[in-house]
Amino acid sequence: MSQELTILGISAAVTAAIQLCGFGLAFALQTEKFYDILGGINFLALGIYSAIDGGHKDEAWTDNPRKVACTVVFCVSRTWLLVFLAWRAHERGGDSRFDGVKEKFFMFLFYWVFQGIWVFCISMPMILVNSSDKRYEGFSILDWVSIVAFGMAVIIEIFADVQKAIWVKKGREGGFCQIGIWKYSRHPNYFGEILQWWSAFGFAFGSGTGWNDAQWWASILSPLFTMQILLNTGGTGVMQANSTQSLKRYYEGYPEYSLYRESTSILIPFIGYKYVPKCLKRTLFFDFGCYEYQIEEQDEGENETKTDFNYKTFE
Repeated sequence: MSQELTILGISAAVTAAIQLCGFGLAFALQTEKFYDILGGINFLALGIYSAIDGGHKDEAWTDNPRKVACTVVFCVSRTWLLVFLAWRAHERGGDSRFDGVKEKFFMFLFYWVFQGIWVFCISMPMILVNSSDKRYEGFSILDWVSIVAFGMAVIIEIFADVQKAIWVKKGREGGFCQIGIWKYSRHPNYFGEILQWWSAFGFAFGSGTGWNDAQWWASILSPLFTMQILLNTGGTGVMQANSTQSLKRYYEGYPEYSLYRESTSILIPFIGYKYVPKCLKRTLFFDFGCYEYQIEEQDEGENETKTDFNYKTFE
């Protein structure tokens, strides 16, 4: 078996061990408090393990700038996620996702298994880079673009999280966040997260054998899985922000929100968004119709009239 597949397989085993042990302890104690923490630790464990085992006799891991750069950015990204989620759980005094769940063995287990799949899929580009036995021959143009975008995406996510947290701490002035990067995107934190893993996927190309490298193609699960969770999965990400309960308070309590929504990109930070044609918003800018908010109202009396008000979403 090749070094790449060996490290990939051991990484999967490490992930399974961490998540199943975490589940066993969490179920026994009936707590979810270290769910996110173990997710972050799992990421860092894969980064450290693949770096340690990723060198080979002709070239140490520390002598390969590709491996070092990718692993450092990856670990900074996941360390921030670990710190931020732990802080948020502490501030909220728990995690409402697990209300009525942690008492049910198989349902609670599903959450931990899902987290393991998420961690492993997200980490695949980094694992490929570290496990590759391809000697370092300099950075290509794609490498430079990808690693710079990877780093910038981490910074965007950190800035977005910090700015939103400061706004919340100050009492949610204005009712919805419009400070910093939130002036230009309604979900800049999600944009940063998605951009990270497309960038990592692009960077991993130089560690493979070319367009026919099956492991590199498999690592596309990293950005695709991220987009599925943040854009299409109910109860999380943009879909959660688009729920009737989430949006109702904005449109009923803050009339100016409609103008903010019309002039602010749903995902990609952008100036002049209100001038973008609707066909581009619905495609390139991910402002899909499913993110619109619809309210049905009925007239009093015997005759019923249904009126739909279409709005878009904000977290």
